[in-house]
Amino acid sequence: MNVWWEAFRPKTLPLALACIFMGLFLAAAAGPLNWPVAVLTVVTATLLQILSNLANDYGDAVHGVDVERLGPRRMVQSGQITKAEMKRAIIICALLAMVCGLAMVLYLFGLQNSVLVLVFLALGGGAVWAAIAYTASKNPYGYMGLGDLFVLIFFGWVGTIGTYFLQTLQFDWILFLPATSVGLCAVAVLNINNIRDIDTDKAAGKRSVPVRIGRKNAQIYHWLLILIAIALLTGYVIITYRSPWQFLYLISIPLLIRSALAVWRSETPPQVAPQLKHMSQATLIFVITFGIGQLL
Repeated sequence: MNVWWEAFRPKTLPLALACIFMGLFLAAAAGPLNWPVAVLTVVTATLLQILSNLANDYGDAVHGVDVERLGPRRMVQSGQITKAEMKRAIIICALLAMVCGLAMVLYLFGLQNSVLVLVFLALGGGAVWAAIAYTASKNPYGYMGLGDLFVLIFFGWVGTIGTYFLQTLQFDWILFLPATSVGLCAVAVLNINNIRDIDTDKAAGKRSVPVRIGRKNAQIYHWLLILIAIALLTGYVIITYRSPWQFLYLISIPLLIRSALAVWRSETPPQVAPQLKHMSQATLIFVITFGIGQLL
């Protein structure tokens, strides 16, 4: 059981939930939450993140990327879990995520609004595909340097705006500001991961963004991701200003800046590796302080 718990990589779950929390906070500022839908949204997002972690473990082992990696131990590559066992777990987790998502959509919309049901089923199917195809497909998009784009889409736009819509049944273009902000923070976490693995990824033919642009440019890219994320959230607060409490998120900015500085100063993979955890925590605090400010 400990082996599977390690394969689930629970430390990544708070980051996966950051966009869901962002959507829930925005919805709560607009009116009362539908708690059953909120719980189902959190459970579905958690299952999708676990699915992504399992598929990543399997895919990188199959493609030979994990042989000399410096990150957390991978279960398939280390022989703790066989490829067949991991494939079975991926299928089970994908089915659970789809069932949970279907239950949420049917609970909210029933069978009367078939258009919205189909839209959210398509988004859910896309999320399942994205979680698996990142590394566990014949042509993994993560190996083409497209991981950053898909993280922005699903950990930013779909997660935040989709959660908000499920709660309010409303849409506003301005939501792209906070949605993009949290999405860019998630991309920054992926960027740290890819900077850490830049040498092994290059040797294995994985063309991540840092491999494509080089370590120093990837460190500059990291700064840009964080600064743009802060600027977008600040823009949203200014446009929707109601109370000074909305600027509460500013107290979390030093944590983001500390991450950017640490990544900028790092010269070896072991130096950058701890920033994965720190950036994930900083992102969650960034979202929570923003959310509390919206509610006060």
